[in-house]
Amino acid sequence: MLATKTITEEILEWKKERRAILLAHHYQEPEIQDLADWVGDSLELARKAREFDGEVIAFCGVWFMAETAKVLNPKRIVVVPDREAGCSLVDSCPVEQLRAWKRRHPDHVVVSYINTSIEVKAESDILCTSRNAVQIVNSIPPEKPILFVPDANLGQWVKRQTGRENMKVWQGACLVHATFPARRLAAARAEHPGALVAAHPECPPQVLDQADFVGSTSAIIQWCVETPGEEFIVMTESGVSHSLHRLAPHKRFYFIPNENCNCSECPYMKRNTLEKLRDCLRDLEPRVEIPHDILRRALIPLERMFAVQ
Repeated sequence: MLATKTITEEILEWKKERRAILLAHHYQEPEIQDLADWVGDSLELARKAREFDGEVIAFCGVWFMAETAKVLNPKRIVVVPDREAGCSLVDSCPVEQLRAWKRRHPDHVVVSYINTSIEVKAESDILCTSRNAVQIVNSIPPEKPILFVPDANLGQWVKRQTGRENMKVWQGACLVHATFPARRLAAARAEHPGALVAAHPECPPQVLDQADFVGSTSAIIQWCVETPGEEFIVMTESGVSHSLHRLAPHKRFYFIPNENCNCSECPYMKRNTLEKLRDCLRDLEPRVEIPHDILRRALIPLERMFAVQ
């Protein structure tokens, strides 16, 4: 009697048959990260998608990330395990509202965080990620006023880092990072007085003020791994714990619950599962499709971001 194939074996077989690459964000479940060809943050995954030369990209993250991959690979098939893997930041910035904001400020440069819909990207002048947001804003002539969308906390942090007072910030928020309470961080620091604090810039200013390091997801991982110290309080989605423990098994990492639940997880990221990954490789659905005009317009600010690197 033949043994039944495991989900992992099925995924790997479909991956080979489809000539696919598996890209996974650090916030994905550990079993998905372990199967991925590359695990990274938004900027790293966008770069990897651009370098890919196969036929199918299975993007284990959220929908806007897969849209970015499609823009960079318009002739390739891009699939996501779960179509409902969305993002609260994307939802906080509808494209019609952005267009109205642009009409009120026609002389402003629109800098959009990569956590936006493809339609918002198409309305933007340049994109940024949490890793390069300061660099992108600094690349814009200081006399040019800026509209920054959609994350309010990231925007305010960039203003502080760059000194750009002529920058208006959209009031969007990440449902995970924006609800990390400073009081819980203060309590964790009291409980672990020797621990260093690493925080994502989407966190509230009161949290960032207590941090020893502020950076993107991958930058946080790198800093925690390379920085001397045995204990770290990590103020981002707890999916990064898999990479942290793999890269620095001798260190201890503490994650702080947010106000939405007694956890620090993104419910959208956790919608993807091994079963859904297998099915999307098998069925090539849900598939990312973008109208040609929007794809063409969204590519311009994306390439401008890459040019700044």
